[in-house]
Amino acid sequence: MQKIVIFGGTGMTGQCTVKYALEKGLQVRLMVRNEATLPDAFKGQVEVVSGDVTNSTDVANAVQGQDLVCVALGTRNDLQPTTVLSTGMQNIVDAMKAVGLRKVSVCLSSFLFFKPDKVPKMFIDLNAEHKKMLDIIKASGLEYRAVFPPHIADEPSGEYVTAFDKSPGLTRSISKYDLGKFLVESLFDEQYAGKQIGLCTKPSC
Repeated sequence: MQKIVIFGGTGMTGQCTVKYALEKGLQVRLMVRNEATLPDAFKGQVEVVSGDVTNSTDVANAVQGQDLVCVALGTRNDLQPTTVLSTGMQNIVDAMKAVGLRKVSVCLSSFLFFKPDKVPKMFIDLNAEHKKMLDIIKASGLEYRAVFPPHIADEPSGEYVTAFDKSPGLTRSISKYDLGKFLVESLFDEQYAGKQIGLCTKPSC
């Protein structure tokens, strides 16, 4: 049984990622700052380690003994400037390299496909932080999957499409369930290694 550690596993996308990883039969580890935030559905199903992604020792402890890494870090609805995501990304990369882990999927944003002056003003700071994360992962030498979703919708799973280095552009959203699934499945498909991947829900007609 392969082992995967998921960072950000209690957020909207992260929870869907955890659920899919469990359905796939993976052994799941979550690093959480506060174990009280662990959804009841995960209790007894996942291994929980306490820690903060900005603490390099905590992150090193979380990746120890794992086979795969998934990063679904977010700020929920907080759009204020932050360095938590990029600091966490650097700590994850350093910890992976220290123990010889190679495969990681990272949830970023389709705004990274936009020209800077086309990014909505309210998302400029968060997009800049996502850009730092992308730069870190691209320079890492790891077999990364950089995933750029559009609006993450709280809607049922459906069909979705992907594209390299651009958004597929067919719709402007992706189901949170499909995004969680892709963050896991992409780790098992070598065509996505070292790629920047756009995805979106496939139109129903």
